[in-house]
Amino acid sequence: MRKQEIIMKKEEIVIFGASEHAKYTIDILEKQNLYKILGIIDIKLQKGTTYAGYKVLCNFDDFPQFVEEFNVKKGIIAIGDNFTRYKKAESIKTLVPDFSFATAIHPNAVIGKNVVIGQGVLIMAGVIISNDSTVGDHCFIASRSLLSHDSIMSDCSSLSPGVTMGGNNSLGTCSIIGMGAIILQRIRIGNHSVIGSGALVLKDIPDNTVAYGAPAKVIKTRENTDKYL
Repeated sequence: MRKQEIIMKKEEIVIFGASEHAKYTIDILEKQNLYKILGIIDIKLQKGTTYAGYKVLCNFDDFPQFVEEFNVKKGIIAIGDNFTRYKKAESIKTLVPDFSFATAIHPNAVIGKNVVIGQGVLIMAGVIISNDSTVGDHCFIASRSLLSHDSIMSDCSSLSPGVTMGGNNSLGTCSIIGMGAIILQRIRIGNHSVIGSGALVLKDIPDNTVAYGAPAKVIKTRENTDKYL
């Protein structure tokens, strides 16, 4: 008796943002092979423009009409700046309340036992997330980063390449850890804060601050909207 081949239809998704971040996202989604990418929704590029091999479907202002016409209810935000990504997620949910977000995890990432990963997360190659950790919605974890056991990344936070986060750490909403930084265990990084590249963090860092150095020191305060990329 011949075995019947079952072909599963992939869920259709869109990508928000035509940027370098979108290229990472597309690469991982293609390797993950769980979704069919329909194209990109952007605020600048014109409809029909091709970016990273995919067509721009519409401007963001026309997004609700596109959803209604094509019945697409899932996507991923490919925007590198944490606070901009946070605001875009809010806008999408306001415009289309039942819209949901795909999570892209590179096949070479290592995910431990009892790890909880939210919606709209992007996890690149070589990442290790140890057991009992939590990654909030719309987080970005770059290549070769380590999130150790029992740690928490709040929504829209990010780890740059080569970051080491010790166990029982917490990273606040929209905060970022720069390339190669080391965060010792049981450290709390506040909301909307920036840790500079190569920093060695030995103590808690408050909300809305910039800290760097070894050991890391708070250098200045910052607003939620301040750019860091």
